[in-house]
Amino acid sequence: MPRRTRLASLVAALLLTGGCAGSPTSNPSARPQPAPASPAGSAAAGSVGAGAAGAAPAGSAIDAATMSGIDVVFLSTMVGHSERTLQIVRLASGRLRDDALRTLAAAIEATEADELAAMRGWLPTTGPGASAAAHHHEGHGDDAALDRLRTAPDADVDRVLREVLADHQRSAADLARAQVDVGRNDQVRDLARRIEQSRTAEVELLRGTP
Repeated sequence: MPRRTRLASLVAALLLTGGCAGSPTSNPSARPQPAPASPAGSAAAGSVGAGAAGAAPAGSAIDAATMSGIDVVFLSTMVGHSERTLQIVRLASGRLRDDALRTLAAAIEATEADELAAMRGWLPTTGPGASAAAHHHEGHGDDAALDRLRTAPDADVDRVLREVLADHQRSAADLARAQVDVGRNDQVRDLARRIEQSRTAEVELLRGTP
């Protein structure tokens, strides 16, 4: 079964259990400023930004009364997924050769860092589900993907990042699409819609990069 299908099935199963989750504790380092963009890079960043436009700002309030276990587990799982996204782009950013790809990676980093802060603010502070969601997020090939990036020769880093990141973001789009169908909280479902749109756009850009 493809990795993204396993992830979608896993989250669907977790969501339907209605379990509660707590907030993960890892804190990605401050993101760097995007590198100067080529015209193609500027278009790529604009496409990603458009997909994430309107994302809830960090610290924004959410109607906790309408938060279900379905919503909490989705948020917790997406927190883990976004944390891994930041690891992926930061690992490769200093070695990228293509200006458009470098700009796209910086835009993805900025978007997901903002979403990550918002999702952490929405999660409850206690509950057993967070560690379970984090555990399930790992072990789906992400560690092997990071190893591919670490060991890739300089001439291959751009290609490897496109492949690794496209697969990773496709999984996020699948997870978000499932949440739109089964989520209860309107704000969380709206965020899921934007995540699905932005990650799908990112995959298309990554595939289309020369």
